[in-house]
Amino acid sequence: MDVNAAVAAAAAIAGTVTGVIAMLAFRWSERDQKRPTRTSLHTDPMLPPGVDTVLSVLRSSAVVLDEADAVVKASSAAYALGLVRGGRLAVEPMLQMARDTRRDGEIRQVELDLPRRGTGRGEALAVSARVAPLGSRLVLLLVEDLTEARRIEAVRRDFVANVSHELKTPVGALSLLSEAVMDASDDPEAVQRFAGRMQIEATRLTNLVQELIDLSRVQNDDPLEDAEPVRVDELVAEAVDRCRHQAGTKQITMATNTGAPEGLEQGGGGRQVGPADLHVWGNRGQLAAALGNLVENAVNYSPARTRVGIAARRVTAPGGDLIEIAVTDQGIGISEKDKERVFERFYRVDPARSRATGGTGLGLAIVKHVAASHGGEVTVWSAEGQGSTFTLRLPEAGAARDRAAQRHTGPGDEAEAADGADGHAGSSWSSPSPAASPSSPAAPSSPYASLPAPEVLP
Repeated sequence: MDVNAAVAAAAAIAGTVTGVIAMLAFRWSERDQKRPTRTSLHTDPMLPPGVDTVLSVLRSSAVVLDEADAVVKASSAAYALGLVRGGRLAVEPMLQMARDTRRDGEIRQVELDLPRRGTGRGEALAVSARVAPLGSRLVLLLVEDLTEARRIEAVRRDFVANVSHELKTPVGALSLLSEAVMDASDDPEAVQRFAGRMQIEATRLTNLVQELIDLSRVQNDDPLEDAEPVRVDELVAEAVDRCRHQAGTKQITMATNTGAPEGLEQGGGGRQVGPADLHVWGNRGQLAAALGNLVENAVNYSPARTRVGIAARRVTAPGGDLIEIAVTDQGIGISEKDKERVFERFYRVDPARSRATGGTGLGLAIVKHVAASHGGEVTVWSAEGQGSTFTLRLPEAGAARDRAAQRHTGPGDEAEAADGADGHAGSSWSSPSPAASPSSPAAPSSPYASLPAPEVLP
């Protein structure tokens, strides 16, 4: 009996001690979990209230550094620019600015050129960095990308320089010619000759000013505010009529597949081979000016007694049907290095020929802006000595197409008209293949073949 009592007492004491030890261990574990660790001192809880939210909405790249120069917080843009790598600030000048600001509390700002990540071409990334203290131990770094702003400023600077040069040339010529007229006042033949030159330079100056106005208008205005369905065949007819005199002087034949105006040859011996009733949606004046510039360039850069073709068709695209208008010539062609720059303002492939034809170097720049503002594009295929094809692609005016189908058919024929329209959507024309001689080199591939005489672009 005494033995059993002793065993029971010992068991009770052992259970009590075990319970006490377990309770103490649990309390100790809770205390350890609540105690701040070294890493927790340098994470989000250190940021002042609301700072995290403010940084997330800033357009600038943001980096927060602690007293050990470790990154506490960094935006995704900072990682994209390559400012933060491996949890550290990777740009030494910015890191030194942060240390100086932490030491004296002054706000600092500097502009830097950084190497662009992922390119081996040595392109620089222009940034503006601003460092300010954030609380007692943190430093805030804000970085703004200035690359695009600097590029636009460079374009504007070049534009002003080019405009000044282009204006100076005809103005200087007029000044010299006027002096020549005064000196030759007793020679009627010389006066007439100099007056003719003055008229040419005055026309060149007028054209330059007008194209500058047109370029400014297409860059600043929204063409779709006054948009309307525009018939493609009417645009082609206007462009051809604009260049009729120049083409006639050089005996250049104009060929089109959109319907032949009076005096204009139509592909296929007068047969309508292109899709009819093509419409685009946009500003009629801007579209006519763009297509007119393409046709005028084709005529100016084509030799005498050649042909210029203007062809239109509907093509199917994922975002909706497009209207393609291709202008093909048999001119001097464009080299590979020039093709990348032909749409730049004031750039000329052949400056001497451009001066002779009165070109300003703005025509293709206007075409590019008009196409972009209408949701389209302009592309070029060319081979030196074989000619060029400029293709203007614009979204089709779907509503105008539907109205045209309803106008030409009765209520019972709407389904048939829709089927016919779908048939046109998948149609295309075949450009004639150049008649190559055995000794001629193979021409580069192009969506539109160059236009050889005597065939015409259908």
